[in-house]
Amino acid sequence: MLTMTQWRTSTHSPPVWLIVGDLGTGLYNMKLKVYKGTTMLSENTLIDLPTGVVAFLMDTNEPRTPAVAVASGPYIYIYKNLRPYFKFTLPPLEVNSLEQDVWNQVKEDKIDPLTLREMLESFRDKGDKPLSVRSLRYLMLEPHEMEAFVSLHKMQPIKRQTVITCMSTLNKNMADEDAVGCLVIGTENMEVCILDPEAFTIQAKVNLPSVPVFLDVTGQFDVEFRIIVACRNGSIYIIRRDSKRPKHCIELNSQPVGLVRLNKNIVVGCGKELLQAYTQKGKKLWTVQLPAPVMTMGLMDHKSKGFQAVLVALANSEVHLYRDKILVNITKTQDVVTSLCFGKYGREDGTLIMTTKGGGLIIKILKRTAVFEDKDTSPGPPLAQSIKLNIPRKTKLYVDQTLRERENAVAMHRAFQTDLYRLRLRAAREYVKALEASLAPVSADLQEPLNMNAVVQGIGPAFKLTLNIQNTSATRPVINLQISFLYDQTLYSIKRSFFKIPMLVPGLTYPIETFVQSLSDRGISDTIKVFVLRVGRGVPLLTAHIHMPVSEGLVVG
Repeated sequence: MLTMTQWRTSTHSPPVWLIVGDLGTGLYNMKLKVYKGTTMLSENTLIDLPTGVVAFLMDTNEPRTPAVAVASGPYIYIYKNLRPYFKFTLPPLEVNSLEQDVWNQVKEDKIDPLTLREMLESFRDKGDKPLSVRSLRYLMLEPHEMEAFVSLHKMQPIKRQTVITCMSTLNKNMADEDAVGCLVIGTENMEVCILDPEAFTIQAKVNLPSVPVFLDVTGQFDVEFRIIVACRNGSIYIIRRDSKRPKHCIELNSQPVGLVRLNKNIVVGCGKELLQAYTQKGKKLWTVQLPAPVMTMGLMDHKSKGFQAVLVALANSEVHLYRDKILVNITKTQDVVTSLCFGKYGREDGTLIMTTKGGGLIIKILKRTAVFEDKDTSPGPPLAQSIKLNIPRKTKLYVDQTLRERENAVAMHRAFQTDLYRLRLRAAREYVKALEASLAPVSADLQEPLNMNAVVQGIGPAFKLTLNIQNTSATRPVINLQISFLYDQTLYSIKRSFFKIPMLVPGLTYPIETFVQSLSDRGISDTIKVFVLRVGRGVPLLTAHIHMPVSEGLVVG
């Protein structure tokens, strides 16, 4: 995984150097590499993982040589002319007072290592401030390692230091490309800080509800600016110049994995393989389902052609190009892309530079004759569906009917409502009649709630009839039930036309099977009525009418 940016050598010449922050193995071999074309010019060793690399102008001196800022741990390393120039350190955080007292007792040999561990664990989550890295590391040690750790660190003062999670730049007082810029950083202790480009002091600081992971900055610090921040709690906030608190703008349904501002809209890649677009007021514009998880995102701004789109690198080794929600292009790569950057490189205006998971560097140059068409290659309705139909002209009959409806709108509405009420009343009466006569397959008796459905199998003349009876009560079983059939004996013969139903346990379905023999060869059918009876009660609990299919005919042997 790599982070990269471009370095302009002057305002009149195109950028020719590529600055790459290499994460190495994650524990060692972290380096800052400089490329010219595809050749590596130099590399510098970094102490900690790089979390951001940006190029910015520190002053207005000639020649206008930009500096490179590399965020690594709690430090920002500034390079000018490919040489180390300055190191900025985030101010230390306040230490937990209880933790300080405990380590002071250890320093005076008043408590032993085991007691120290017990005391640290007792107020680990109770203090108003979290423990320092030293104490957290001490709690992870085995008992035989504690004494050596205490002897090594007890005389050193306790420090609690935060780290940088993301970084960007903000123009100070001008909107030009070669204007002096300020560094904007997000920290692990849920803060966004703006640094002065000359003295490297904190000019502004805003607290957030969660840790920032992505930044997008626009405007000027001395005039008006807007910082869009995506945080680990799945929310996006907007910071303005005069606002003391961030404005909660968007609440996502999953963790953000990429953030790009396209004109006045915010495009976010989410962890559930979704690409979503919002306005700056938080209104969702569209959602695109992606074929694979998002690895990284970038902005494609081709100013000479006036074309802007969003580049999305996926875990299936593809890079998708979206203009709004339309998929414009798909680029397949040899490996999974972990970071990408589009812009000027050398003499080419449109260059896409990508780094891969295996440590590769891919440079693709856009053809100068390339034409971008809004052709949607994603699955969905055809484009012809959006073409307007050729609607014929309004006839005199249509106009007369429209005038009649306008003049008699109240009377027509009342007539419609009257017919609708009559229809509802008739349907309710028929339903009540069916419940009272037990003609429905659902029991209306609250004491014995039953449900029954019938299944007929076969093509004739022999049919298999299956009745599925279920007790829908929550806790009460049903007993003493019987089933009887009523049918035309000249057309059908039922092998067993009377059943005694066993006790029905709530929630279970009991299948009752019998066989029906068709006696007619004239191709006619009739209805068989099924009654569910209660012993000692004359009215059936359930009634079902089974419309038998037409038999294929008698089998002649």
